[in-house]
Amino acid sequence: MFGLGLPELIVIFVIALVVFGPKKLPELGKALGKGIAEFKRATEEVKETIQSEVRDAEHAVDIKKLKAEVEGAEADLRKALTDDEQPTSGKPTDSAVQEPQAAPGQESPEPPVSKDAKEKVADAYDKS
Repeated sequence: MFGLGLPELIVIFVIALVVFGPKKLPELGKALGKGIAEFKRATEEVKETIQSEVRDAEHAVDIKKLKAEVEGAEADLRKALTDDEQPTSGKPTDSAVQEPQAAPGQESPEPPVSKDAKEKVADAYDKS
């Protein structure tokens, strides 16, 4: 541990016996044992806390990566959808123009009329 062998430990024990006496030595040994055990327990708690924080940080990084991937996929999907919706020529295609449909049992609604067509009808009405 600290480079102490059996001879060194015997010397330390003899010195402690002379300094503290035979009555105090068991109490000191017991207190020293409790102190060492408490130190080990505190060291383990600190170690567990550090490991827990590292795991939480790794988990947070994984969540950030996943969120970035989802946002990237969402952006790609939105781009693909907008590319599909825009016609390639200047004229709208049949799939781009949808006429409203009536519900079953109802008359079909009027088709949408452009502003120019309405003005032409109004001009023709005024002339007659």
